Amino acid sequence: MFELPEVETLRRDLEREIVGKKIKTVEAESMKLLRRYNNRKAFTSQLEGSKITSVGRAGLLITIGIDDDTLLVVDLGDTVSLRRAANRDPVEPGTEVVIAFTQHGQLRIIDPEGTGELFVVDRDALVDEVPSIDELGFDPIEEPIPGRVFAAQLYARGEKLKTLLTDPTFVVGIGDIYADEILFHAGLRHDRRSDTLSVQEVRRLHRALVGTIHDAVKYRGTSVPERPFVDIFGKEGSYGDHLEVWGRAGELSSRSRAPIRRVKFGGSWTYYCDTQV
Repeated sequence: MFELPEVETLRRDLEREIVGKKIKTVEAESMKLLRRYNNRKAFTSQLEGSKITSVGRAGLLITIGIDDDTLLVVDLGDTVSLRRAANRDPVEPGTEVVIAFTQHGQLRIIDPEGTGELFVVDRDALVDEVPSIDELGFDPIEEPIPGRVFAAQLYARGEKLKTLLTDPTFVVGIGDIYADEILFHAGLRHDRRSDTLSVQEVRRLHRALVGTIHDAVKYRGTSVPERPFVDIFGKEGSYGDHLEVWGRAGELSSRSRAPIRRVKFGGSWTYYCDTQV
């Protein structure tokens, strides 16, 4: 799945590009992304004629405010791509939904594999519709927590660090890529238990987590062959050029000049340096 920096990049772009625009028409190619509906009209009629008032985020869901009290929820799944387009631009294969504005083009939702989902919900009913939102941990972009609170949660959970970092009930939106990078910058191993960290190690981890996520947003996310990502203009994120360990097994670590290691952990590859303890 996409991780927090990629989703936040899309959210910020959408906020700049579509807030204030009025929806003229909505066309759905199929029911692939409309699993909560009986037919396409039931979805499109909820949007046509409405004005976009905001673009937010609930965890990894993008929430587009429609008028005052309704949200269009975009679940990116593993393969959704959002694209800002002019009316006359060629339609890319896999385009499932086209939202045309009364002025200034369209927003297209592309998902050839159909792993994403779109639905409209009352703003106050979002948690009822998606109960898992209520179980999410802290959001390092929306609501970074103080170091002392972070420390208390680490000690209370007592789990292996990568397991904890990739648990959405602890922190929102961190997967394999950013977990490995955070742990490298903190100098900590993936299999170290969170309740064994010293005060200094907790501070390093907290600083590395917040810093890595914000740097990745600054570079507009990570696009790698294993998980390609493009923004709403079709451009790849460039944080992949700044990855220190993830995907670099065998290359020399910038910290030790020894080869970066790779092991299986929790069913996926984990990358780390010998200097991590």
